[in-house]
Amino acid sequence: MKIGRVVATVVSTVNHPSFDGRRLLLCDLLDPHGQSTGRYSIAVDAAFAGAGEKVLILDEGNSARQVLKDPAAPIRAVVVGVVDAVDLGEG
Repeated sequence: MKIGRVVATVVSTVNHPSFDGRRLLLCDLLDPHGQSTGRYSIAVDAAFAGAGEKVLILDEGNSARQVLKDPAAPIRAVVVGVVDAVDLGEG
C-alpha cells in the first residue's frame, strides 16, 4: 500500500475493455510525512476520490484485480480509500 495525492484524471481514447467505465487517476506518491517523493502512479479509482485528496493506493496487481473483481484485467494499482489522517505516533 502507498499513500498519494490525486493530481489529475487521466483520459485515454483507446484502452483495454477492463478500463471501460472506470476513472484513472494520476497520483503523486507521498512519504509518511505527506511530502512528495517525486514519483507518480496511475491508478484505477475505486473510492470516488477527487483532485487534491490524499488517497490509499493498493499497488499489487493481483490484489488490485481482486478488488475490481476482474481476474484478467491488466490493472496494477487501485485507489481503495481516501485518507483522513496519518498518525506516525511522533510526540
